Amino acid sequence: MTRAAWFAGALAALAAGGLGYAAGRQDGPVSALVDRARHGVAGLLPAAQGGDAAPAPFKPLSGSVVYYRDPDGKPVYSASPMVTADGRAFRAVHASEDVRFDDGDGEAVPADMAGNGPQPVEAAKPGGDRRILYYRNPMGLADTSPVPRTDSMGMDYIPVYAGEDESGVVTVSPGKVQRMGVRTALAERRVLSVPVRAPGSVEEDERRISVIAMRTDAFIETVEPVTTGDHVHKGQPLLRLFAPEINAVAAQYLTSIGYAGGRRRLENLAIPPEVIDEIERTHTVPPSIVWSAPRDGVVVERNVSDGMKAKSGDVLFRIVDHTRVWVLADVTERDLAGVAEGQKATVQVRAFPDRAFTGTVTRIYPHLNMETRTARLRIELPNPDGVLRPSMYADVAIATGDAKPVVAVPDDAIIDTGERQIVLLDRGEGRFEPKAVKVGQRGQGYAEIREGVTAGDRVVTAANFLIDAESNLKAALHALAAPKDDRPAASLGGKP
Repeated sequence: MTRAAWFAGALAALAAGGLGYAAGRQDGPVSALVDRARHGVAGLLPAAQGGDAAPAPFKPLSGSVVYYRDPDGKPVYSASPMVTADGRAFRAVHASEDVRFDDGDGEAVPADMAGNGPQPVEAAKPGGDRRILYYRNPMGLADTSPVPRTDSMGMDYIPVYAGEDESGVVTVSPGKVQRMGVRTALAERRVLSVPVRAPGSVEEDERRISVIAMRTDAFIETVEPVTTGDHVHKGQPLLRLFAPEINAVAAQYLTSIGYAGGRRRLENLAIPPEVIDEIERTHTVPPSIVWSAPRDGVVVERNVSDGMKAKSGDVLFRIVDHTRVWVLADVTERDLAGVAEGQKATVQVRAFPDRAFTGTVTRIYPHLNMETRTARLRIELPNPDGVLRPSMYADVAIATGDAKPVVAVPDDAIIDTGERQIVLLDRGEGRFEPKAVKVGQRGQGYAEIREGVTAGDRVVTAANFLIDAESNLKAALHALAAPKDDRPAASLGGKP
């Protein structure tokens, strides 16, 4: 290469550099021509280096300048023309260019857009101008402003447009939702049955106990071979006795048959009705009287022997019917509100752990035990085969709650602040709304929601506390408790 050719090439390079610098300083046809040349050179570079990639097709630039960005591709932006520290101009970005302001999970911070220029994201949105209702705090706090402003850290307030007003709704990016492991569940109508468990014991039914006692002095002639524990039937003979007073009253009755007074005196001495009928039929006074069992049952007590004298008031036999028994259970004071008469109860005894007996709560005793702070209740249940014996220990489970389905959510969905209960409603697309609820009965891992949530709502059951920390939920809850609406002021152009 000659010296003249080398000198001519150097002059051409200097001229091209000057022309490119001038084009970067102003937006015009030359600038577009330089951009076209730059794109063309970039498309030729892979082929020059032996690459296989095809050059990207050139797209003509159109539309107004949206913003300016660093010429080296750094995440620094400006709403007005500016230069770098070494004097190079920022590159103009037109509305037709496909740009992003984030890396997929966070916003890029503009260099000098502290309310001095239009927001780039909104300027790039198609669909025309939209009315700004107000500006909200960028950290999710409950304060708003009708005019653009910055917070104490210099961050711009975020505009809220018509149709986007969701007071109290917290927005979390999809990436963070996935990393936090957020899980949700539907609020459904279900029957909540909360068993109240209590210890108890099997006891005799007080209404099924019969006592055979003398109302006058008598001499026992013979006792039938009936012992304690034997099962007897109604009318079965138990003993034969002689009582002088009974014989005297029977003789008077024979002389006044037909008068109610004579028979009444025999009944007052507890003489069995069949004996009185026999006296009327035979018109004779028997030398001794056979005493029979008044009911079916088990002999639990025998205090009589052949030839003994029984005084008036002595208990000779005690007979109990065990076809129905009681279970007396002691319920703690805390669980007493959930128990009511008429509820079903399941009883299990330790002698038969594989069997369950079903009964009904028939009585809740009115007094509490001062030492144990428990209330006693009575459960009646059938015992046809007699396997339930008095004084057996029993484990009682009382099914409390209404049989009608109620709206319920999992227990994990409820955030208890100490003053109120909150659930997070999933509104979709990373939007979560805190909702105050009234919690009713709990059981089986679910809680009844009496107010605040309806069937079909989706609630957050996992990572709800992380959402609380991520979005400053406490401020949103405060706004929910005492809502502050600045939108009228914003629409009228008032001050915050």
